[in-house]
Amino acid sequence: MHILISPNAFKNSLDASAAAHAIEEGLQQSGLECITQCFPIGDGGDGTGTLLTKACNGFFVTETVHDPLGRLINASMGLIDDGQTAVIEMASASGLQLVKKEELNPLKASSFGTGELMLKALDRGVIKILLCVGGSATVDGGSGILQALGIQFLNKEGDLLEELPENLIHLYSINISGLDKRMKACECVILCDVTNPLLGEKGAANIFGPQKGATAAMVFQLEASLTQLARIIKLTNGKDIVQLTHGGAAGGVAAGLFALLNAQLVNGIDYFLDTAGFDEAIETADLLITGEGSIDLQTLDGKAPYGVAVRAKKKNIPVIAMTGKLQEPVVLELNQFFDTLICINEDPFDMETVLTSTKKNLIRCSTQYGKSLI
Repeated sequence: MHILISPNAFKNSLDASAAAHAIEEGLQQSGLECITQCFPIGDGGDGTGTLLTKACNGFFVTETVHDPLGRLINASMGLIDDGQTAVIEMASASGLQLVKKEELNPLKASSFGTGELMLKALDRGVIKILLCVGGSATVDGGSGILQALGIQFLNKEGDLLEELPENLIHLYSINISGLDKRMKACECVILCDVTNPLLGEKGAANIFGPQKGATAAMVFQLEASLTQLARIIKLTNGKDIVQLTHGGAAGGVAAGLFALLNAQLVNGIDYFLDTAGFDEAIETADLLITGEGSIDLQTLDGKAPYGVAVRAKKKNIPVIAMTGKLQEPVVLELNQFFDTLICINEDPFDMETVLTSTKKNLIRCSTQYGKSLI
């Protein structure tokens, strides 16, 4: 039996590569006679850039940029296609993990550092940028990135707006004449791990603001600021980004870059699988094991486990999914893509214990599953 092991990261606990190797270790301990291949996956979320760079035999470089709160840090990016394509993770320069819990404030957090990484990539001569936007600390509509690239956000008096996104509510006009000319000739592709629009109850501020430290009052201001940004963008170039699919990704970065950089927004897992060569890997598989921290109906909105399950099902390959949190009761829609759903945590459990026990639990459940196949 040839088993392809393709989990996503278990958020705040185990990255995708570590999860894949834990599952492999459990299968080996089970005594099952099988061939295993680890093919960890990412859907645009935190860690996707690293996986993609490694899958494409690229290399990493480190640059000095600013973190979400304006402090100098070292951030890495990948280079693939003989250095012609940069793979940039927002989390590296503008990520939640760079900000202490007590510092979280999306009115102050800027994506400027990610824009600086893009400039560094242009300095290295790239003609394409793949931007993985998961794990950001920002809800700035991409204004920080765009500022770094030379676009100016102005108030009614024609003065530059400072301290974005807090003052984005005062946006009156956008001057795109200063955009770095190299960026105009560079293809920009954004790997999105959510389909949320920019605005509304399922938009960037309402859904992702609280996850990044926003109070109810902050959410209200962020929604108003993103609404103003969308209004001025439409006046500037006619693009309507309010209900754009994927537009709310990374606090609206996807919408802002779509509108002002002509960035292409793509389903992150499908783009990853195509680029990393997943279809070739699954050709010889008899069984696929996938998983991530939580599996529920939202998984079917284009999350990583769903992406690989769809491709496996087209080849009539059974799909096993392991997860730390499983929607109960399991609904028919999930069973259409996952033949077996395994919750790796035993009741009762507390979250702190769960997060520190993911590797152990993946090994245990994989061992049990392997024995069931003997």
